[in-house]
Formats: sequence, structure tokens, C-alpha cells
Amino acid sequence: MIEHQLLGAALGAIIGAVLALTGAGGGILAVPLLVFGLGLSMVEAAPIGLLAVGLAAGVGAVLGLREGRVRYRAALFIAAIGVAAAPLGLLLAHRLPNAPLALLFAGVLGYACLRTWRKAAKALRGEHDSAHRFIEPCVLNPLQGRLRWTLPCARALALTGAVSGLLSGLLGVGGGFVIIPALNRYTNLRMESIVATSLAVIALVSAGSVVSASVSGLLHWWIGGPFALGAVVGLLLARPWTSRIAGPRLQQLFALAGWTAALLLAARVLWR
Repeated sequence: MIEHQLLGAALGAIIGAVLALTGAGGGILAVPLLVFGLGLSMVEAAPIGLLAVGLAAGVGAVLGLREGRVRYRAALFIAAIGVAAAPLGLLLAHRLPNAPLALLFAGVLGYACLRTWRKAAKALRGEHDSAHRFIEPCVLNPLQGRLRWTLPCARALALTGAVSGLLSGLLGVGGGFVIIPALNRYTNLRMESIVATSLAVIALVSAGSVVSASVSGLLHWWIGGPFALGAVVGLLLARPWTSRIAGPRLQQLFALAGWTAALLLAARVLWR
């Protein structure tokens, strides 16, 4: 039992470090680590992954809020939509067998890693996705330093919340791989503000899903507690290194790790 909990804490520390260095991705790697490292099913691993990622993201969001990087109005709006959509994903997860759920997760993980790889490759070539910078629906008011709330802006952020919440409940992911590209596409926020705001949304949406799973009796706290604490420790230890380590090469390394996890997860289902 103790060995199991220590292993869970160590795996959680890996997730926290990934979350600190990439601003996303920690949640989507948490489930494969729990499945392969601790032998859990998808339905068992999902709420534990959310607990760890949500707690670690909450710590990161508080630090970002103190530094003035979190756009808390946008974060609260996206999270409110996400929390409303999460129970639908949780309901679907309980109705789907483990095998198709695992294959769906592998597909989403592979797609997320493909986007990460492409973005990193563009950065290494010196290319930047700046073509949309004059047509995004959510822009900062230069006088107030706040986002201008328009109908197109609210619609874009609501869609972001709905997708991240649905995937949170269905697959046990924080949704950072959805939120960060969306904020980058629909707003003119700086990347450090996008990452901090994404962490705030992940924390809030994950909290809603964790509460639902806990009330339903689906969250194994004896595993989830050490895993979540390990994630917080990993995030705090890795955060001071973000400016030195984080970058396109690290993003590509994350993508390779994610593809490996997706292939192993799919192979486990197909050749069992």
C-alpha cells in the first residue's frame, strides 16, 4: 500500500513539472501514467488525474494572479461554461466501455501532441502565428488593460469552455491543450498571461469534475491524495526553471512522450 502511494506521488511530481514547464499537457499525460504506472482503468484514472492537475494548476494560478497575469474575468467565464459541460462528459464516460474510451483518449492525445509539435517546429524556424492578430474577437483595451467584451468574444470563449469541460468530464484531462491555442487564436494576450489564465480555468473546471466524481464515489482518495500532492511539489520545484528550460525543444519532447503514451494505450486495448 505504502509503495503504491509513493509511486503515485512520484508520478504526480512528473505531471506537476510538465504542467509548470508547458502550461498545458500535464493533465493529458496524467491518465496514461496512472493506467500504466498504477494499473488503473480509464474511469478510475480520470478523476485522480483531474484532482492532481486541478490542484497543481490552482497553485500556479494563484501565483500568476499575484503577478497580475491572470485575466480572471475571462477565466471565470470560460470555467463557468466548462463546469456546466463537465457532467455531460462524465455521464458519457460511465456509459462507454473502457476500450473505446481508451482509444478515444489516445486519439485526442495524438492530436494534441501533433499541434504541439507543429507549433514548436514553426518557432524553431522563426515563424510566428501572427496573421490573426488584427482580427481576433477578444482584444485588450489599451487604456483600461482589460478585454473588450463583445458578442463574438463571448461566443469564442464560451465554445472554449464547453469543449474543455466536456473533455474534462469524459477523459479526465484539464483542457489546457484546448484553452491555450484558443486564447492564442481569439485574443491578443501575451503568452505568459495566456498560460496563467489557462491554469486558472483548468483549476476551476477540474474542481467541478472532481466534486462530481467524489460525490459519485468514483474517486479513490488513497491514490489520488499522494498523486495530487506530488503534482504540487513537482510544479513548485519546476516553476523556477521555466525561463531556462521551457521552449520549442521541450515542447517537441513533450509531443514525443505523448505520442508514445498514445500508441502504448491503443496497443494495450487492441492487442489485449
